[in-house]
Amino acid sequence: MKLSQTSLSLLENAIKEAASRYNCTCEQPVVTDIHLQVNPNTGELSIYNDDDEVLTNTIVEEWSSYDGNNFNGEIEHLLSELLNDMKNAGDFDKMNIMKPFSFVLVDEEKETLAELLLMDDDTLMLNDELLKGLDEELDEFLKKLLE
Repeated sequence: MKLSQTSLSLLENAIKEAASRYNCTCEQPVVTDIHLQVNPNTGELSIYNDDDEVLTNTIVEEWSSYDGNNFNGEIEHLLSELLNDMKNAGDFDKMNIMKPFSFVLVDEEKETLAELLLMDDDTLMLNDELLKGLDEELDEFLKKLLE
């Protein structure tokens, strides 16, 4: 799914707005995850915390006119990439949420569809890109070890 630059900016701004709700200098960090819910019929993205408090909403027009057969998979990939780019840019550095916390894609019943981004200084999430070629490397390592 390819989104226009305008839609990508809308998404980024909505996520930044939701994250800014937790940019405080409070001594006690908040314990919550950030839930992203997409309505494929209307194209609306709603962002919630664990208490189902709406942090922000936005509408992505391209989503309401999507005619493919893997909407959730494509949304997961797109949002995961966007969140990782924002993390690398330091957009979440000032959030006063106790780590580890996650950005999670949820359905209409608020059931988890996918963990989009785990924010933890010590944990690395495994994904297809990271695991690519791992079987061959392990086979080669074992072969050398047994020689």
